[in-house]
Amino acid sequence: MEVKSKLLSGLLSGSLLLLGSPAISFGDQHSIEHGRYITLLAGCNDCHTAGYGMNNGNIPESEWLKGDPIGWRGPWGTTYPINLRKLVSGLSKEAWMTLARNSKARPPMPVYTLKAMKEEDLSEMYDYIRSLGDSGEAMPAALPPEKEPTTPYIHFVPVTAKAK
Repeated sequence: MEVKSKLLSGLLSGSLLLLGSPAISFGDQHSIEHGRYITLLAGCNDCHTAGYGMNNGNIPESEWLKGDPIGWRGPWGTTYPINLRKLVSGLSKEAWMTLARNSKARPPMPVYTLKAMKEEDLSEMYDYIRSLGDSGEAMPAALPPEKEPTTPYIHFVPVTAKAK
């Protein structure tokens, strides 16, 4: 009986501490966890986390979404996956939602994916990215087609196979 009493007392104390904490409420934690899930499903790390794809996703979460200095070069010029953590840290949720809905980013950014997301998904994605904190450096700015990049880049242009 004493063990049950101590266990119940401990659980109640822990619950009261959580309830009294302004930092994280149940809804906030759920939102962050679901935002992480949406971010993974949308493939954000594939471009916005340096080395993610080449390391089979084995990059510590503390390094996620800091951008990548490897550019994507094609007929549109050269684009760089931005540091989403820096971007989101400077935006209100409303500004993030507007950006996601109206983005005209160049390839290979799949803006159609953001535009197809539910409002709740975009909101929770914002909460998750914000939870990671503002970390890392800004990535290089996009370059026009006529400007040669000085950083490593992936040549992202289809090549037609030669007929045999």
